[in-house]
Amino acid sequence: MTALLLSILSSTFIFVVFKLFDRFKINTLHAIVVNYFVAFSCGMFFYKGNLTLAHVPEQPWFYYTLGLGALFIIIFNLMAITTQKSGLSVVSVATKMSVVIPIVFGLVYYKESLGVLKILGIILALIAVYLASIKTKDGIAIEKKNLIYPLLVFLGSGFIDTSIKYLEDTMVAEDEVALFSAIIFSAAACIGIFILIFQAIKGTFQFQFKTIIGGIALGFANYFSIYYIIQALRSDILESSGVFTVNNVAIVMLSTLLGITFFKEKLLRKNWIGIILAVISIFLVALAKW
Repeated sequence: MTALLLSILSSTFIFVVFKLFDRFKINTLHAIVVNYFVAFSCGMFFYKGNLTLAHVPEQPWFYYTLGLGALFIIIFNLMAITTQKSGLSVVSVATKMSVVIPIVFGLVYYKESLGVLKILGIILALIAVYLASIKTKDGIAIEKKNLIYPLLVFLGSGFIDTSIKYLEDTMVAEDEVALFSAIIFSAAACIGIFILIFQAIKGTFQFQFKTIIGGIALGFANYFSIYYIIQALRSDILESSGVFTVNNVAIVMLSTLLGITFFKEKLLRKNWIGIILAVISIFLVALAKW
């Protein structure tokens, strides 16, 4: 239960940090690069095994982590953009509704049964993301261009969750969780460095000390959100469907509460309907697995 609670708090804090980036005018990309170095350092610190860097590429999951690292930095940037353009609750819902993607993967790869509850849950999740993303009373006429961001976050987050769950099940030993997480973050950090070097060559790079502070805060939250959700999945307190249900619902609700309380976000009726449908859809998909 402790691991699940810490995963919820860490994931929610990521959204809060992104919102603060906008308020304090912190360069999101630069802070994200710093964040991955911090997350990588956390992984190496918490890894208790005997480490020989030359042997890391021999691990069966190594090359998968390189791809995940690239996807991490892309999705993190999209999450930041979504938070700043549409609000804390929108990116939270888009990210957490992506739970339907691992479910669909399970249907195809693991040959799981497809029932009425599962179909209804997937449909409601897609509707929920759409409704929660609309930020004007007139619908999407003004904000239509911004709908692509929560959609990409939805798809990318779902693919990441599916990949991590698959690799954790098939390739990652129990004592390699910290190292596995660290290598993903190191791959993302390396890609980020190449981007910064390119910016420096073009003359568009500008260093800000506050970017370091923001990156450190984001890095700790990012690492522990991954580390503790894997630990929660490996615990026997709940089945994986129960872990995902509690984790996703709690993050959606806590993020929404923080958005209203601290960032004065104003939600329309259709936004509330979307959030309610989001919670319902998660329960329906989870119930279909029990």
